[in-house]
Order: sequence, then structure tokens, then C-alpha cells
Amino acid sequence: MRLNVAATPASESTLATNRVLRNTYMLLSMTLLFSALTAGLAMMFNMPPLGMIVTMVGYFGLLFATTKFSNSALGLVFIFALTGFMGLTLGPIISMYLTNFSNGSELVMTALGGTGVIFIGLSAYALTTRKDFSFLGGFLMVGILVAFLAGIGAMVFAIPAMSLAVSAMFILLMSGLILYQTSEIIHGGETNYILATISLYISIYNLFLSLLQLLGVFGGND
Repeated sequence: MRLNVAATPASESTLATNRVLRNTYMLLSMTLLFSALTAGLAMMFNMPPLGMIVTMVGYFGLLFATTKFSNSALGLVFIFALTGFMGLTLGPIISMYLTNFSNGSELVMTALGGTGVIFIGLSAYALTTRKDFSFLGGFLMVGILVAFLAGIGAMVFAIPAMSLAVSAMFILLMSGLILYQTSEIIHGGETNYILATISLYISIYNLFLSLLQLLGVFGGND
């Protein structure tokens, strides 16, 4: 005799959460690899920096398109376009560090390793403890906006000290964003794996750049 047990709402919710989590990490891995590929191509062809205006227009334009079509197959196309574009912007920056510092490769690898440790450690903490970090949402939104505007100001007015402060701020804010986004997936606040992937990718991208800048200032050998 075979018993059929209907799935409870709780079990269905758990399955949905696990599906979003699995799809998010799978897509994140693919976008990171694609971004690394485009960064490598940019370095191979010695591509010059795109400039702040082109970078901002390309980033926000593709981010808007990805968000708008996040519930359709086009969302996947745009997220690869976005992460590929960000890889192109990253290539010239890495090339600059490799060229201008005698220990440039060490700086890049240290920043990469540090980014990986922070991301894996915070993700594991959120997944293991299953704490709800939704309370960070408002603080992170305001903090990222302030840091973004301060970063533009530091670039326009060439203020090195402010630039370093912004990098330190971004490390803290992106760490908080990893905890927040992972918590949102776990507790069902985020059910769209494309949007979740965007958030985590941006966190990793900014973490890497911020760590690289700080390492270049405090540990770089000309």
C-alpha cells in the first residue's frame, strides 16, 4: 500500500527557496567566469579605460534593462551583457596595476583571494545561522548612495584621501549587501534569481576593486 502525502506550504516554500538559491549561485558562477573572460580579452588587446561617462551610461543602462526583463529569458541575455561589460571595464584597471607596480600580480591575486574569502565566509555565515538581515536594507541603500556620490566627488576633485575612505566604505557596504541578499533568498524575500545574482555580482565586483585600491596604496611597490 502506497501513501501519498501532500506537500505542505512550508515544504513548498523550502523547495522554492532552495531552487532560487541554487539558480542564483549557478548563474553567479557563470557570470563571474564570463566577466573574467571579457576582462582577459580587454587586457590581451590592451584596451584603454572606457572613461567615467561611458562606464556609467553602460552600467546603468544595462542594469535597467536586466531589471526590467528579469522575469523573462531576455533577463539572462542582459545580465551577461552587463557582467561582460563590467569585465571590459575591469581589464584596463588590472592592466594598470600590473604595469605600474612591480608587485602588481601579487596585489591582484591578494585582492582576488580576499574577495573570495569575504564572500564565501559571509555567505556561509548567513546560510548557517539563517539570521534575518532584512533590517540592513534601508541603511545599505542610503550608504551606497552616499558612497557612490562621494566616489564621484573624489574622482572629479582628485581627493586621494576621500577616495581611500570611499573604498573602505564600499568594503563594509558590500559585505553588508552580501549578508542582506543571501538572507533575502533564504527567508523568501527575493524569489527572482536574476535579481539576486545582480546584487551579489555587484557586491563581488566592488569588493574586489576596493580591496585592490587599498592594497595598491598601502602595499604597492612602484
